[in-house]
Amino acid sequence: MPETFRTAVIGLGSMGFGIAQSCLRAGQVTHGFDVVPRQVERFQSKGGAQGDLADVAASLDAAVIVVLNAAQTESVLFGEGGLAPMMRQSAVVIGCATVPPEFARAMEAKCNELGLYYLDAPISGGSAKAANGQLSIMASGTSDAFAAARFVLDAAAEKVFELGDTAGAGSAMKAVNQLLAGVHIATMAEALTFGMTQGVSPEKFVEVISQCAGTSWMLENRAPHIASGDYTPHSQVNIWPKDLGIVLDIAKSASFSAPITAAALQQYLAAAGMGLGHEDDAAVAKVYARNAGLSLPGDA
Repeated sequence: MPETFRTAVIGLGSMGFGIAQSCLRAGQVTHGFDVVPRQVERFQSKGGAQGDLADVAASLDAAVIVVLNAAQTESVLFGEGGLAPMMRQSAVVIGCATVPPEFARAMEAKCNELGLYYLDAPISGGSAKAANGQLSIMASGTSDAFAAARFVLDAAAEKVFELGDTAGAGSAMKAVNQLLAGVHIATMAEALTFGMTQGVSPEKFVEVISQCAGTSWMLENRAPHIASGDYTPHSQVNIWPKDLGIVLDIAKSASFSAPITAAALQQYLAAAGMGLGHEDDAAVAKVYARNAGLSLPGDA
């Protein structure tokens, strides 16, 4: 890494904050920006660089965009006061949001027109792995984009999957991952609450099923949240209507039927309708509990 490598992370939620921490720990001059001022202040208190985005944009080597969706990504890069036109040529934009593949290709084209590299780089692993620099990144882009992003990838990821030489392939793989992850969480919630109807406590469910063939990474990560009655959001319920909606949109364009994804999506929509959108996504279990008349741990 050169003596001074300057990175900005746009979006300091649970994943973005962890990526920013990892870049800072790797010795990069790291700026963090968010619409929530206290998140910026929190990062700066941990050593994050000072400065307004407009003032530092031209000095950046890399900008990591860790926002919620395609609309926010495009707004950050090309909206009013957008970042991309202010960056120097040959800097790299690393797009981490879950977006449709065609959107990633459009962002690559628009960045290339400005002389910028674009890496389609959706992330997976959760907030703890983000903070520890242990994410999995499903990336696609030109060899020059990978080279320009290498120091950020090395800082933030335990595994980088290089999936193609143009944007879109990374986002396609992320859609496959999100199909499974969203279905696994909803299915875990269904199985856990089904067990409760048969006298299996959530605690015993976690103890036994996590050691049996029916387990999954999502079960092992999320079921303990239900057993402890702690729905502090590491990944919100509101993520899944967006992400599974993207999956179904892609499936529709491919004339592919995805009925299990559609069923899981309905449970997340029901959870959001119950006012649980900002709770941890394990709170989808509350939909099943309500319908079955069950009391989950932590219920008043």
